[in-house]
Amino acid sequence: MVSLVLTSSDIFRALFLALSVVWLLSDLAFAKHAGITRHYKFDIKMQSVTRLCQTKNIVTVNGQFPGPRIIAREGDRLLIKVVNHVKYNVTIHWHGIRQIRSGWADGPAYVTQCPIQTGQSYVYNFTLTGQRGTLFWHAHISWLRATLYGPIVILPKKHASYPFPHPYKEVPIVFGEWWKADTETIINQAMATGGAPNISDAFTINGLPGPSYNCSAKDTFKLKVKAGKTYLLRLVNAALNDELFFRVANHTLTVVEADAVYVKPFKTDIVLITPGQTTNVLLRAKSKTPSAKFALSARPYATGPATFDNTTTIGILEYEKSASASKSNHKNLPLLKAKLPQFNDSSYAMKFQRKFRSLATAKFPEKVPKNVDRRFFFTVGLGILPCSKNQTCQGPNNTRPAAAVNNVSFVQPNIALLQAHFFNKSKGVYTTNFPTNPPFKFNYTGTPPKNIMLSSGTKLVALPF
Repeated sequence: MVSLVLTSSDIFRALFLALSVVWLLSDLAFAKHAGITRHYKFDIKMQSVTRLCQTKNIVTVNGQFPGPRIIAREGDRLLIKVVNHVKYNVTIHWHGIRQIRSGWADGPAYVTQCPIQTGQSYVYNFTLTGQRGTLFWHAHISWLRATLYGPIVILPKKHASYPFPHPYKEVPIVFGEWWKADTETIINQAMATGGAPNISDAFTINGLPGPSYNCSAKDTFKLKVKAGKTYLLRLVNAALNDELFFRVANHTLTVVEADAVYVKPFKTDIVLITPGQTTNVLLRAKSKTPSAKFALSARPYATGPATFDNTTTIGILEYEKSASASKSNHKNLPLLKAKLPQFNDSSYAMKFQRKFRSLATAKFPEKVPKNVDRRFFFTVGLGILPCSKNQTCQGPNNTRPAAAVNNVSFVQPNIALLQAHFFNKSKGVYTTNFPTNPPFKFNYTGTPPKNIMLSSGTKLVALPF
């Protein structure tokens, strides 16, 4: 029989070794699921671009229009350095990203940050938490977002799969608007008078208007596919104000995700996508190469009395030619058009929206809050404010039309609201008396009130985290 005597130092070393193994195993388990840090650099610069027979200088990121695609995985940390080389103040908003305790990175000018001035830079630092799918980024000051935008692709965590058939290829399709005139001049004039901004001259697909506009046949987005393959189209509506119908001629789409949230898949011929919305759809190419090309078409859905750009942007879906097809025959294939609903087809719009359902599986549950801490009732509408001195405005009796929530029209501060709150310097910047209900009751869906004069101010509601 062998006796073993352990000293206190032996016991300490053994305990330290055991704890080290536990720490190492837990770190390895965390590393398996943790994301990585990805770095991007956005140089804001002017770029000469020609569209609709006309060349003009536009604000871009890295000289690209649309801007660069950000690709990351769920759980990744993003560090995006934005350097401003143009005369305008700039901020970038990461549309739809859940900024969990990273509000400094959200991007709305004078709300979460002061804008990046000429010659200055800012690093946006945030983590992609609990989201996977498609979102997008865009400028969030004045109307710079007319040309400053691009897609965000959030892939599942490494070794995780999609809850739908894995596509052969993924293609971002970003809808936008194009103005021949300078967009900053347009919005500044509209803000001064209260009138509606001039409508755009064209819609675009990935920055290209397509053959329905003058001088634009060569500026047409083309999607080349292989027969029998499945493609994931990542749709982004970066248009400033217009909801859009979208269709691929003679093809059916399957909606699988919206705004970086998986949904129960459903088939549709036409997608309705609102400004700022993203939708992922599967497109199954035909089993055999057809003797035709197919239009990818988008045009507005509008029901209000205001004027709008009632034009159609067109891209082209082309099948890769078979080995037996001649080059000349492939080039002269007919283009099949995509029939879209009437611009004011509310019936179709409502039917489409009702099809969305959360995936609600064990792996992707829909966690709806069951307890309500505070209740708010917001009415969003238009009213009038006094016209500025020495200015002619477009409202009744030379008043200025303005938008409001609960009869309060927002006044942009000179200091970022989050900054004022963080440094406890809110006095003179904002008040916390924003009305949580309309100031008076009226028929909210019927006849508006007779008195449509608004109040104005920088008023907030303070909520605990």
